[in-house]
Parts: sequence; C-alpha cells; structure tokens
Amino acid sequence: MLTVRLYMLQRITALAMAPLVLGHLAVMIYAVQGGLSAAEILGRTQGSVAWFLFYGAFVVAVSIHAGIGLRVVVHEVVGLKGALLEMFTWATAAGLFLLGARAVMAVTLS
Repeated sequence: MLTVRLYMLQRITALAMAPLVLGHLAVMIYAVQGGLSAAEILGRTQGSVAWFLFYGAFVVAVSIHAGIGLRVVVHEVVGLKGALLEMFTWATAAGLFLLGARAVMAVTLS
C-alpha cells in the first residue's frame, strides 16, 4: 500500500512541477533576452510574496519528487530496505527542502 501511495505522490508532484518548470524557463528567457543583471533580477524578486510562493511550491514539489525517485534507485541498485531506506528517503527530501528553502529565502526575502 505504501508503494502505491508513493507512486501517486510522485505523479502528483510531477503534475505540480510541470507548470512551475515552464514558468521558471519563461522567466529565465525573459530575463536573459531583456538583458537584466543579477542585481536587477534580485530587485524584482526581493520582498515579493508571489515569487516566494512560486519558488516555495517548486522546492516542496521537487523535494518530495526527488526523495521518492532516489528511494527507488537506491532500493534497486544498493538493495537498501526497511528502516534504512525510510531514513534515506526522509533525509534526502529534508536535505533538498532545506537547501531549496534557503535559496528561495535568499532570493525573495529582503
């Protein structure tokens, strides 16, 4: 039953990430074509609740999605099972979340 839940959760996070990736790419293309500098980009993102929510959602979705994906790879390649596999999954997701959250805060909070 856990496997089905994780499968569904990974598919749901993939659905959430698809428009976020497209949005991120669109913003990057706009910034590059507009010739914006890093300082100008930060000037537009710092203090913005909208960018905080956009990239915050992105970080949450990626953390969950990657944690589950790596769980499968580690189980199949290394043969990790049980509590160690659970700890690996949670540690991976938490680590990715913390790194991503730190980046989002640096870019959006002033």
